[in-house]
Amino acid sequence: MSTIDTLKDRTTPVFSPDDVTVIFVLGGPGAGKGTQCERLVARYGFAHLSAGDLLRAEQNRPDSEFGDLIRHHIRNGLIVPMEVTIALLEAAMRQILDETSTSTDAAAQGRKKGKFLIDGFPRKLDQALKFEEAVVPARFVLFYDCPEAEMERRLLERGKTSGREDDNAESIRKRFRTFIDTSMPVVDYFEKQDRVVKVDARLKPDEVFAITQKEIEKRLHL
Repeated sequence: MSTIDTLKDRTTPVFSPDDVTVIFVLGGPGAGKGTQCERLVARYGFAHLSAGDLLRAEQNRPDSEFGDLIRHHIRNGLIVPMEVTIALLEAAMRQILDETSTSTDAAAQGRKKGKFLIDGFPRKLDQALKFEEAVVPARFVLFYDCPEAEMERRLLERGKTSGREDDNAESIRKRFRTFIDTSMPVVDYFEKQDRVVKVDARLKPDEVFAITQKEIEKRLHL
């Protein structure tokens, strides 16, 4: 049975929330999720997993069975089938947990073991439900709220140097529509359970981080 088939059939999480802490980091494209995640890693020692980065790496891996499928979806601003994304995330989590458990560096173990920021995922409610069913329940969602006009301005500026094929006006607008239509229901779902921290991403990065720090420390008792 393939990894994807195994994941589809699994109904019990492979990790315990007592051992593994997951925070989903959501926001429209260009809301500043990556910048804030970098700061959280440096400050609190989370392991940062970007669903987008994992998918882009997989599409470029020479022997990947999913490469063409991922490339098509990204190019058209569509969401990659959830089993592919969840399988990549679970594999990355296992790798980090294995590395820290065998490391002799106590500081490294303390920084990373079991603490994950998952950036840009879940992008649909069914992804959220399946991840929590099959991998581990998340503690909460960090939601960086930013107006569309500001996100577009940021992404077009980034596109001048990023080399990413989706940092162009047409792809950006497709991504906005996809985010509103499919990702906001995820935020709404977690908000009803008091599992959303909403941060105004229009502010300067330092101000955004100060708010994020306060909420992280309150929620995780740091």
